[in-house]
Amino acid sequence: MTNRNFDEWLAKFRLSISGYDYYINFNKVVNNVEKLKIELNILNSLIGSKDIDRDFENIIKKYPETLKCIPLLLAVRQSEIYAQDEEGSFIYNFKNMNYSIEQYKVFMRKTGLFDLIQDHIVNNLIDYALGVETGLDSNGRKNRGGHQMEDLVEDFIKKSKVKEYYKEMYLSAIEDKWNIDLSALSNNGKAKKRFDFVVKTNNMIYVIETNFYGGLGGGSKLNETARSYKMLSQEADTVDDLTFVWFTDGTAWRSARGNLRETFEAMEHIYSIDDLENGVMNKIFI
Repeated sequence: MTNRNFDEWLAKFRLSISGYDYYINFNKVVNNVEKLKIELNILNSLIGSKDIDRDFENIIKKYPETLKCIPLLLAVRQSEIYAQDEEGSFIYNFKNMNYSIEQYKVFMRKTGLFDLIQDHIVNNLIDYALGVETGLDSNGRKNRGGHQMEDLVEDFIKKSKVKEYYKEMYLSAIEDKWNIDLSALSNNGKAKKRFDFVVKTNNMIYVIETNFYGGLGGGSKLNETARSYKMLSQEADTVDDLTFVWFTDGTAWRSARGNLRETFEAMEHIYSIDDLENGVMNKIFI
């Protein structure tokens, strides 16, 4: 698109694109705890125990499946936990017991779980587990954030006049599907490049990258991103019937405006969320 002013374009970049579901996925949190509800309720009988060693042993003998709750109480996802001290190193399996109950009691004591339970530091392990799951889910924000721009762009693709598009497609798959030589983009087959989307029209293949950089700074990473996409665009220009399109946004770009400006001036197809909202897809994918 021609006659665009870079400064005006950059000024419309967003601070964030986080939706309401970005922060915590409470359905996932509740479902994860629900799967362990019976076992957690059994372990609840240990709260305030006067002889937690004996009571824990009796529970594990009668209900060995309760062991699978233990990793969650320590905010650990995997079923095996490694621990070591001066008495040795151990890999505890909480799906299938691989040590004696006595050794699992050592684990409970040394990790502080026995103190947590018998001293009434927590009063209900289900409530405690919900809190732990909420914390673990908050760690997933980075992954959710990484897909937000992809999801947003895909929504606009679906609402546009595009009839044929593909998600997460490798260069090799593009070459095979449309019998096109993309060695200029893959360093003669050495690079396994994957595009977020590929749009196919009657006379053009559009390979698309998307990203969003919110906040106030991005430093060298953003400069390198701008440079690499400028180069990718130039490489795509050497291939007939192929066009590279980049959808990006986020206020962090203001800290790398120099490199982004260079890319903006060199690339025909670089667009923001504001461009998407103003129908740019129906202007380029024709």
